[in-house]
Amino acid sequence: MATYQQMIFLNLPVKDLEASRSFFVKLGYGFNEQFSDEKTASVVVSETIVVMLLSEPRFKEFTTKQIADTSTHTEALIALSAESREKVDELCDAALASGGSPANEPQDHGFMYGRSFQDPDGHIWEIVWMDPAAVQG
Repeated sequence: MATYQQMIFLNLPVKDLEASRSFFVKLGYGFNEQFSDEKTASVVVSETIVVMLLSEPRFKEFTTKQIADTSTHTEALIALSAESREKVDELCDAALASGGSPANEPQDHGFMYGRSFQDPDGHIWEIVWMDPAAVQG
């Protein structure tokens, strides 16, 4: 019997879709063009994680609430795992070199290491590595 793989589709409003698309390309992510158009870009993070970048007018079609002003408010902390400490640094360094900005100080607890950045629209991304031995207890 096949195991169902639950997926997550994270929908984020963006001010400049092409700039946001370019940012995620520079981080090494691909796109599902079948679900992308002039208002939407479907970023494939993994087989089970997709980030839907939506122009602000398109995003507003899905909610009656105001879009958060990420220059003054945090709407969410988006955390992604990394396979090593080096991969944490690699992805965060690429984000900072590609138009992202620092979010918080790096966190190093020995068994767990993480860094964070803000994308060009102010969404906060945390990249975290945890020692597999520590996870197993």
